[in-house]
Amino acid sequence: MPRPSNLSAMSVDQLLKLRTNVEQVLTRRAAQLRDDLSKLSGSRGKVGAHPLAGRKAPIKFRDKSGNTWAGRGAQPIWLREKLKGGAKLADFAVNKSNKRRRAKR
Repeated sequence: MPRPSNLSAMSVDQLLKLRTNVEQVLTRRAAQLRDDLSKLSGSRGKVGAHPLAGRKAPIKFRDKSGNTWAGRGAQPIWLREKLKGGAKLADFAVNKSNKRRRAKR
């Protein structure tokens, strides 16, 4: 593409044609950069994300009111209050081995 030396000396038609050419070049370059970026991000996956991020964890603790906690993150308020009241964490544990035994019968 020729490089104009003096834009003020160009006619309106020449300027419009130049603008169209610049838009086309920029559009092609942007598409090329998007393709390159998608190739890079596709090969690595999410950078910095934990492999389990976003997955729903199975419930590990439940109380009689139906409150649940999967054991991830900070302890919920309901559990913290009951532990301060003297309860033990094992009292709220969901026993997976009994469920498996019931399913086999």
